[in-house]
Amino acid sequence: IIKDYKEGDESLHLKLEDETLYEYPVDLQGNELPLLRNPDILVGENDLTALSYLHEPAVLHNLKVRFLESNHIYTYCGIVLVAINPYEQLPIYEEDVIYAYSGQNVGDMDPHIFAVAEEAYKQMARDEKNQSIIVSGESGAGKTISAKYAMRFLATVGGSPSETNIEAKVLASSPIMEAIGNAKTTRNDNSSRFGKYIQIGFDKRYHIIGANLRTYLLEKSRVVFQAEDERNYHIFYQLCASANLPEFKDLALTCAEDFFYTSQGGDTSISGVDDADDFEKTRHAFTLLGVKESHQMTIFRIIAAILHLGNLEFQAEQGGEACSILSEDEHLNNFCSLLGVEHSQMQHWLCHRKLVTTAETYVKTMSPQLVVNARNSLAKHIYAQLFKWIVQHINKALHTTVKQHSFIGVLDIYGFETFEVNSFEQFCINYANEKLQQQFNLHVFKLEQEEYMKEGIPWTLIDFYDNQPCIDLIEAKLGVLDLLDEECKVPKGTDQNWAQKLYDRHAGSQHFQKPRMSNTSFVILHFADKVEYQSEGFLEKNRDTVYEEQINILKASKYQMVASLFQDEKDAAPTTSVTKGTSKISVRSARPVIKAASKEHKKTVGHQFRNSLRLLMETLNATTPHYVRCIKPNDKNLPFKFDPKRVVQQLRACGVLETIRISAAGFPSRWSYHDFFNRYRVLMKKRDLSKYDKKQICQTLLEDLIKDPDKFQVGRTKIFFRSGQVAYLEKVRAAKLRAATIMIQKTVRGWLQRAKYKRLRQAAIIIQRYTRGHLARRLAEHRRRTRAAIIFQKQYRMLRILRAFQRVRNATITIQAFARGIGRNELPPMEKIILAEHKATILQKYARGWLARTHFHRIRGATIVLQCYYRRMKARQELKALKIEARSAQHLKKLNIGMENKVVQLQRKIDEQNKEYKLLNEQLSALTSAHSSEVEKLKKELVQYQQSHQGDGSQLVSFQEELEHLRLELEKAHGERKVVEDSYVKEKDLLRKRISDLEEENALLKQEREELSTIPYPCEDELSQSMIEENSQMKKELEEERSRYQSLVKEYSRLEQAYDNLQEEMTQTPGHRRSPSNQSSLESDSNYPSISTSEIGDTEDVIQQAEEVGVEKAAMDMTVFLKLQKRVRDLEQERKKLQTQLEKKEQESKKSQVIEMKNEVTSDHEDFAYNSLKRQELESENKKLKNELNELRKAIADRATQNNSSSDVQDSYNLLLNQLKSANEELEVRKEEVLILRTQIMKAAQQKGTGKITESITSNASWPNSDKHIGQEDAIEAYQGMCETNRTLVTLADWCGPFLRLLEAQLQDQRREHEEEVEALKNQVDAIKEEMEKQQQALLQTTLQLSPEVQVEFGIQQEITRLTNENLDLKEMLENLENNEKKLNKQLKIYMKKVKDFEASQTTIPAERSQHERKMQAAVQRKEKDFQGMLEYYKEDEPLLIRNLITDLKPQAVSATVPCLPAYILYMCIRHADYINDDQKVHSLLTSTINGVKKVLKKHNEDFEMTSFWLANTCRLLHCLKQYSGDAGFMTQNTPKQNEHCLKNFDLTEYRQVLSHLSIQIYQQLIKIAEGILQPMIASAVLENESIQGLSGVKPMGYRNRSSSMADGDSSYSLDAIIRQLNVFHSIMCDQGLDPEIVQQVFKQLFYMISAVALNNLLLRKDVCSWSTGMQLRFNISQLEEWLHGKNLQQSGAAQTLEPLIQAAQLLQLKKKTSEDAEAICSLCTSLTTQQIVKILNLYTPMNEFEERVTVAFIRDIQTHLQERNDPPQLLLDFKHMFPVLIPFSPSSITMDSIHLPASLNLEFLKKV
Repeated sequence: IIKDYKEGDESLHLKLEDETLYEYPVDLQGNELPLLRNPDILVGENDLTALSYLHEPAVLHNLKVRFLESNHIYTYCGIVLVAINPYEQLPIYEEDVIYAYSGQNVGDMDPHIFAVAEEAYKQMARDEKNQSIIVSGESGAGKTISAKYAMRFLATVGGSPSETNIEAKVLASSPIMEAIGNAKTTRNDNSSRFGKYIQIGFDKRYHIIGANLRTYLLEKSRVVFQAEDERNYHIFYQLCASANLPEFKDLALTCAEDFFYTSQGGDTSISGVDDADDFEKTRHAFTLLGVKESHQMTIFRIIAAILHLGNLEFQAEQGGEACSILSEDEHLNNFCSLLGVEHSQMQHWLCHRKLVTTAETYVKTMSPQLVVNARNSLAKHIYAQLFKWIVQHINKALHTTVKQHSFIGVLDIYGFETFEVNSFEQFCINYANEKLQQQFNLHVFKLEQEEYMKEGIPWTLIDFYDNQPCIDLIEAKLGVLDLLDEECKVPKGTDQNWAQKLYDRHAGSQHFQKPRMSNTSFVILHFADKVEYQSEGFLEKNRDTVYEEQINILKASKYQMVASLFQDEKDAAPTTSVTKGTSKISVRSARPVIKAASKEHKKTVGHQFRNSLRLLMETLNATTPHYVRCIKPNDKNLPFKFDPKRVVQQLRACGVLETIRISAAGFPSRWSYHDFFNRYRVLMKKRDLSKYDKKQICQTLLEDLIKDPDKFQVGRTKIFFRSGQVAYLEKVRAAKLRAATIMIQKTVRGWLQRAKYKRLRQAAIIIQRYTRGHLARRLAEHRRRTRAAIIFQKQYRMLRILRAFQRVRNATITIQAFARGIGRNELPPMEKIILAEHKATILQKYARGWLARTHFHRIRGATIVLQCYYRRMKARQELKALKIEARSAQHLKKLNIGMENKVVQLQRKIDEQNKEYKLLNEQLSALTSAHSSEVEKLKKELVQYQQSHQGDGSQLVSFQEELEHLRLELEKAHGERKVVEDSYVKEKDLLRKRISDLEEENALLKQEREELSTIPYPCEDELSQSMIEENSQMKKELEEERSRYQSLVKEYSRLEQAYDNLQEEMTQTPGHRRSPSNQSSLESDSNYPSISTSEIGDTEDVIQQAEEVGVEKAAMDMTVFLKLQKRVRDLEQERKKLQTQLEKKEQESKKSQVIEMKNEVTSDHEDFAYNSLKRQELESENKKLKNELNELRKAIADRATQNNSSSDVQDSYNLLLNQLKSANEELEVRKEEVLILRTQIMKAAQQKGTGKITESITSNASWPNSDKHIGQEDAIEAYQGMCETNRTLVTLADWCGPFLRLLEAQLQDQRREHEEEVEALKNQVDAIKEEMEKQQQALLQTTLQLSPEVQVEFGIQQEITRLTNENLDLKEMLENLENNEKKLNKQLKIYMKKVKDFEASQTTIPAERSQHERKMQAAVQRKEKDFQGMLEYYKEDEPLLIRNLITDLKPQAVSATVPCLPAYILYMCIRHADYINDDQKVHSLLTSTINGVKKVLKKHNEDFEMTSFWLANTCRLLHCLKQYSGDAGFMTQNTPKQNEHCLKNFDLTEYRQVLSHLSIQIYQQLIKIAEGILQPMIASAVLENESIQGLSGVKPMGYRNRSSSMADGDSSYSLDAIIRQLNVFHSIMCDQGLDPEIVQQVFKQLFYMISAVALNNLLLRKDVCSWSTGMQLRFNISQLEEWLHGKNLQQSGAAQTLEPLIQAAQLLQLKKKTSEDAEAICSLCTSLTTQQIVKILNLYTPMNEFEERVTVAFIRDIQTHLQERNDPPQLLLDFKHMFPVLIPFSPSSITMDSIHLPASLNLEFLKKV
């Protein structure tokens, strides 16, 4: 209002929103003023019921602003969702939007169809009550697509966890139903010509288990007739478009224009629609729903037959009383062949009918018009039966045997329709809408009543429109439908007679009218509008006549499916007549029932529709309804065009305005006390604010502001206002704020003016000061210059007079001189000439000198220029050459580096060979000494033997031969030693020569490098830039590859989880239980190969390995050079392993005597008592054994002469040999224990004397590895037992003595054979080395002629080839050795078995032996030696190890120990299994470990601490396997002690890959748990919580925030809650020793999720898009950034993930008016897409009237600036996106021998080695 209005003025002066002036005329008589406009803060509100003024203009204006300016197509109106069809595809239906709305309250997000579906799903789960979503609207308003999106949301949110894929089948029913039930009309290109109710069933877990489909009133007349510019059902045109397919040749179809049933509407195509493509989608949907291919072909045959039926031509006969069809009619032949019926019968009964009387039956001809009607009826009936069959099979496919717990129904039904010609279909449609509107009004009224009663507000009766009289007019007794059915029963009933009965019966009804100009039409006043119906065709459509003879022909079809379509009708007739009132009609568009001898069906269409509608209403009344009203904004289907008249008409028709009216009649505006207090606290007094009761404060304020108590009501939790009161409160609040603003402005402006005055005054004073100074300086300067001028004048005048005086004086003197010289003689002429010539000569000299110098300088300058040009040319040439040399120098540098490495390697090789040479010398000397000692022993024995047995010559001969053999062997050993020394010297010389050559070459290369380094390299910047780009590109590719790889791992874990779920379901099925399997998941799922020492190096093996573990892309992505380099390293390692194995075999062949001697030398000499006792014991026993050995040898000799059977001796020898070994081992153990006891006794005696020995023994005697102490008596008894044991063992050794000699001989033979094999292998190695050196020399000669690059590549290839060949040879040798070892192991097992049999045969020995074994086990535990970082366990203890260390372990149990202790323990167990070379044990332990970790994580799949604990341990175990793998790349940071703990026998690369997969899975589970904890907090804490108190204002909220969908209780969170939770996460991961790099990646992922969820909520919520929210958001983000800085996580990249959210907050705070603002926004918001920027600007809402809205022109300007961007089309961020995790290698500084096992782990069965 721009001019005050006074009562009596004739007009009202207004200013519109577009700045135009308008003069509104006022009716003085009625005094009606225009309706008041809502405050600007309420314009564009999400909920229409939140408007203060509720009337049609306000509702229409709000919808228009949202639709045109903000492009929001959804708006709430109480419980109704108003959906305006945009006629344009919008990016608001993606899967990320579904997840954004999932789990949210309805009022928390912007209006959306997904919000309604989520509301229904949530109420079903919370209230356990069935739900319904009712979608209605005009044709073309978007009902079908809205219902489809609702089903898609339910299918996504409630998807079945099993593999039944039922949700996909539910969605697949849509294209089928659209094909057979949708058609093009004048209003819509895809109009649903039937109503459908899809009932989606859920189980107790609220997963979709099935669905059921009901259809209502299929428009069968469209099959035979289409109006102009309309089409038949889509399936006909789809089939014609695909007629050229080979499988459809038998259908005899052509284009759609050739068939009568598809060409009546004119154009048979739809712009933008490909019928052939849609047909493929329809066929795919049929297949997905399980419809067989044969049934599909039959369906298409029936549809094609209908088209041929429409093209039949009838010839009139008998003057138009009869007609016939030619037998040659092509379409009749096709019709009969396609349906499999008899041609002649169909030809006859299409033109004849049968009349049955009581006496006889007549066959009567029919007129052409009756024949056409009968044909059309037959076509409609066939299509209707086919439609019903398809629906039944869809229901069969969607049916489930699982019990349905609840369901959500989606009703997609036709809206209110009115055309120029309205017939029976429009009558039924409007009748259904009357019923739905009645149910809608009652539900809205009921909700209002419940709200008032809940809040304790006095209930006043609200008058609302009740359309029961109109419904009674239609369905009551003798109503329209009853009269129609009655007229159909009359033999000669007509439409005119029926219309006349309507006039007579209902003329007095207020909802019935008779048109003035027609006697065949009638008008019904519906709730939406009055509609005039033409009665023509009502009876025929209600009867739905089909002749029995034609149906019988179809029943006799040779196709089973065609016959089955019509078989059920005859059988169903009696049942339908009996159950007339109670039978359920599930899906019936037209269900004709044939009489026994009549042409009509028993039930009319109207009767069936009324029953099905009644069942529908019963279903809806038993559920909680949710309403979606679709609005068509214009009739031309133009995008974002708004026709107010059409919209208002539809709003009235769909009941939206009725909802507004019901709300406006009561208290439409409702505020919670908290929101009201925050919004209007500026109106409250200071003394009121001091109170604590907000309810009392609000009530006091309202009583002061609103004098009429009827204008508001105070409820229990809310305040209720009449219409307009909120606007009044907003006006008062704005006035108060305006007054406060004026006061602030006044004060600020006064302060500004005063400051300005002071500033001006001070400036004036300064200017005056400087001006006065300037004037004074100028005066002084003037005076100084005046004085100087006077002095200048004085001096000048004096000088001028002086010069004049001198000039006169000089002239006088000259005159005097000439005068005086007149008298003198003048000079002679000759002298004058000479003088002149002399002067001329002097001038010439100087002139010629100047000319010569000038010429010289010119020539010298030209020469210098030429020299400069020439030198520059030479310099350029030299520079070019230097550039080329510089480029090649890079490769020379690399080659230089390689040469240095080779020199180092050769030096190492020399050292190794020196060590090997020393070792061989030591071995040779040991063998020599052993041989010499043995020879001496044998000589002595020979002498003794000769003395004792002189007569036995044969035995002597044998000893002589043996002695001779030993001598030969010794000589051979000396020869071998010489050969080895010679080869060593030669090889050493060659290597030294090679090293010297390489050093010289290295020196040359270094010199060249130094020379090149002095030359400037101009392209260094370009090269560095290119290198940076290549590195960034490679990093990007690596990240993508890692992301793909980890997504595969994630998919694998998901499939594994699904497999486990299926197993659980199978185990839970009754009658099919099974015990849990112990089979490892690695063997069953992953199919990982067992441990192998061979390397997988070549490309084919790598690809095969990648296929086995499920990785799409393995090492093939690496360059060839890196592959070959890795291959070289692997081959070199394998060669080293083979050499070490050969050395081990050589060492094992040596006698145990050498080892014992070394051990004796290197033993610990600290304990003197122990060593002395041990020496005495050994000396005494040695003497005894020597004596007994001599006696045994004599006995053996005696027995050898007596026994001739060598086989018995050999068997007994083997048995006794094994027994001797075991006895010796036990003897050594017992000796150790006895010595320990003796030392303890001696120490105690020395310390406390003889009187305190017992106390010392009692206190100090303990067994190693045991917690039980022994007393004095026990110790003495144990010592006596040991002595007895020693004596028994000595007797046993005496008994075994005779066989020692045979044992020694056999060992000598084996050693000799083994040495021969070793020598052969050495010779082969030497030959290979010589070959290698020759090849290297040839290679050097050839490569020196090539370029440096080619030299390097060629050298690498040759080296790889050589190493590969060498490796293959070594592999063959190793395989042979392994075969021999297997044979020996088999023989050993056989011998061991024989020994066991022999032990069983002994009766007295077993008891003693068992006692000895028990003592031996205890002694093994007590043996004290240095801990080697290995843990030993028995195979049967492995399940106990896994249970105590993994399955039952709590993180708190090891919180006070070394981080990742279980990983270290597991590695020590693995290391011992590797040490004993037991591959089965390693495989079993690792498999059990991985399965145990998986089991724990599955059990604790929501425990962050447990998941983080096992992520840390899994990564640590992976790092240990790398650190101690023996690979040089992982051992760079190891200490020498740690290098001793490396694995020796097995390569666990494959298990490292498995552990890497497991680590990624655990990481993903950890992120999932953390996101599940944080996600509910984010929106409330980041967007809603007031971190800065009093900054944000509160807007009026609509019905949605007070609906039943809101969960009880306060679910709000503060930012401190998120920070506390982040602190918990951080402390848990750090305490458990998780790698810092992984911790950083975890928080980067979590901060990305926080940013994505917060930004998605911001993009979907209008209430948070304001300046104050931007301020709050920026403050909250700064808090998160400070937390990152405090935790030293700023390098993790987490802060960068917050960039989109930061820019969104800045966008909310920036100015949004001018073009400069638009440019600033575009340059600032680089991390936001164009759609996100525009969406935020559209959602931006002023919280006060002092803020301005964003204009449409500004948004268009933004879009123009952002046109060049290539942003992705998606609106929301994918908050489920997971960055690829990188697990870097992190070696541990802890050594294995320093780890202590706590007793709380219950791992006593583990033995330290």
